Formats: sequence, structure tokens, C-alpha cells
Amino acid sequence: MLRHIAAAVVLVAGFIGHAAQAQETAAPAQTYVPRTYVHAGALLDKPGQAPRGASTLVVQDGRIVQVADGLLAAPAGARLIDLSDQFVLPGLIDAHVHIFSDDDKTAARLEAMTRGAETRFVVGLDNARRTLDAGFTTVRDLGSDPAAITALRDGIEKGLIEGPTIVNAGRMISISGGHGDGANGLAQPYAELERAHAVNTCDGPEACRRAVRIQVSQGAQVIKFAATGGVLSNVAGGLGRQMFDDEMKAIVDTAHAFGRKATAHAHGKDGIEAALRAGVDSVEHATFTDAETLALFRQTGAYLVPTMIAPEAAVAQARAGQRPPAVLAKAEEAARIAFEKHIEQYAAPGVKIAFGTDTGVSAHGDNATEFKMMVDAGMTPARAIRSATVDAADLLGLSASLGTLEVGKSADIVAVAASPLEDVTQLERVTFVMRRGVVHRLDGARQPWPAD
Repeated sequence: MLRHIAAAVVLVAGFIGHAAQAQETAAPAQTYVPRTYVHAGALLDKPGQAPRGASTLVVQDGRIVQVADGLLAAPAGARLIDLSDQFVLPGLIDAHVHIFSDDDKTAARLEAMTRGAETRFVVGLDNARRTLDAGFTTVRDLGSDPAAITALRDGIEKGLIEGPTIVNAGRMISISGGHGDGANGLAQPYAELERAHAVNTCDGPEACRRAVRIQVSQGAQVIKFAATGGVLSNVAGGLGRQMFDDEMKAIVDTAHAFGRKATAHAHGKDGIEAALRAGVDSVEHATFTDAETLALFRQTGAYLVPTMIAPEAAVAQARAGQRPPAVLAKAEEAARIAFEKHIEQYAAPGVKIAFGTDTGVSAHGDNATEFKMMVDAGMTPARAIRSATVDAADLLGLSASLGTLEVGKSADIVAVAASPLEDVTQLERVTFVMRRGVVHRLDGARQPWPAD
């Protein structure tokens, strides 16, 4: 009997051994992803705090896995990127761009009726590359064709297209005849055609709820609406309020119901304050503010996105005949008051400010020129940099992965030759760009892409 039991034990043990061996053989082998060691001469890992001295960032599979003081030796098989004579900081974030807007305003306007979707998409591809090349690894696009921006966003996300991470609105929601109505200024046959197919215009709260739902259904990750008139719309409607309280509230509440943040294009004081009372998460431009308006920003916790470069660019273009006649007076009014008001806004304690340029009005790739304008208006370089990293990441709801260089966060890294805390214009000349662990710019030169 004992012999039978022993034989059974041997048989079972053998079976378990064979099963374990088979399971071990069947298990897929794990692929080792090589690490990249980035040596930094100085490291601003947490904007708003003091920079560190010589440091090492270790990157693997698109994320930061170690941040260490000193220049660690890279082990065999690892890649070493030597930025030991440079200043390293998180990838920059622009919270207001229009990636499909052409730098050539005259051509874009004159060719509007002959350009197909394919041509416009090629313009967007080039603008995306230029934006990334300038050190902006993440952008919030606040007004583009929904199908085009969603395709570009997803293509970049999948690694098929070179460009920054995109958080996108679809089309800006507008009242009929307001800033954002594509029929403005068109000849009657074209205006009627535009209005027949428009899904972003609304009049009354019920129509505005529907407009939000349509933008969400078309891929919008954030909802933008025109609370006031705008500089670039081809209608002489001024820069004051255009939407009623119930319309704004319907838009914001519907966006929040879908888990989207809502932002308001707003220049006039009346429109800014109405949008803030409606519960918006941010206000773009915020040109005409006063102490009462800034107190409302503090009370609601909404972000102010200044876009200082936009009115100056619009004035220059309008004076050169590159914009419709209705634009010039509004652009001059906005540019005249904007700098003075931004000085007051930057000095106001407790007002949250996120970096945004409205690039597409100005040229793509020149985004960083906004930093000097912010500093000239009274903001410290340290706060300006924080507005384009920590604070912009918070506004976009991406603080868990962006804004600082910490273990577990995305390896979005840029470098400049000298400290931007002393000379903020250094950010206009980035020497190194990495997005999610992939190097796009090194030693001041664009790198071949896709990487080998």
C-alpha cells in the first residue's frame, strides 16, 4: 500500500512539475525597455520652487522613474543625454491655441472657399510640429473643425504624427451673429448655407444645451463659448457681452454634466463677470477687468488666461490689410487696454493665471514670446514659468501626469542654454525637447522622426 501511495505522490509531483514547466514556457517574455539618463546642469523640477543643481532624470517607457541629485553614471545599455551645461525644466503647456490657423492670414482668407479639408489638415500637421519644436509639449486647442482636431489629437496620441499632446474643444459655441458664428460677413447664399449646417450656434438655453452635447459627441474634451464679442469676427459688434445668463449657465452646466470643463471667450467686463457667475473654469483674454472682476475670479477659483500676444498681432495684421475692416477698431481697442489691465491682474493676489497665447492669431512656434510680455507687465519669471507648467496642468486637469518632473509623471522635458529665471527670453530658444520619452529636439536641432 505504501508503495502505491509513494508511486502516486511521484506521479502527481511529476505532473505538477510538467505543468509548471509548461506554464513557465507559455508565459510571454517581458520586453526590457532601455532607460535614458538625462544629465541636467540645473533642474527646475517643480516650478514655483527653487531649482536644483546638477541632477539626473532617469526615463523609461515614456515616464520618469528616478530624479536624483548629481550626475549619475549611465549603466551599460542605457542612453545618456548630456545637458550638464544647460537648464532643464518641464515641457511647456499653452492653454490656448488654434492649431489649424494658417500663419498666412491673407492667403487663408482669400483661399477659404477653395481650400479643402486635406489642405487645412496639412497646415495643422506643420503647425503641430512647429509647436512641439518650440518646447510646448501640451496644448489646449480652443477652436477647430471637430473631425480634424480629433484626428490630429488621436494620431499624435498613437505616435503616428509628431506634435504636442492636445486637449481640444470642437467649435466655439456662439449666439447667432456673435463671435463664433461662421456666417458673419458672408454673402447671403454662403451665409444661408453655413447656417443650415452649423451646430455650434444657439439662441436660448435649450439650444445651447444641445450645442454642447453635439460638440461632446464630436470629440470635444473641453467646451468653449463666446460670452462677448471678439476681435477677429467679421462683424462690428464690439467687445461687450453677447450671451444672456441662462444661455451661459446652460452651457456650463451641460459641459460639467458630461465631465468637461468650460471656458469662456470674454473681453468686456460684463461678459467676464456673467461667465464667472455661470461657473466657468477659465476665462480667455479677460481684457476689461477691475477690482470687482478680480474679486470674482478669486471667489470662483476660475483661471484667467491672458493671451497678451494676440491683440498686438491682430492690430499689425489688420493695419497690413490681412484682416477684414471690422477687425481693426476692435483690435486697437483691445491692444490699447490689455497691457494696462494685465499689470493689474498680475499684481492681484489670489487670482489664478494659466499661460495661453491664442497662437494661430500670432505665428505658430512663437508661443514663448508671451513670457516676456507677461514679465514686462509685472509677473516674475518664476511665476510666468509656473503658469505654463504647474498651473496650466491644473487647468487642463492633467496635474497627475504633467507640470512637474517627478517620479511617475510623463517624461515631457525641455532645456535651454541658461536660466530662464534670470532671462525669461531663453524660453524662446529651447535646445532640447522630449515628449513622453521621445527626443524631438537635441542640441538645438530637430531630430529625425520617428526615432530609430
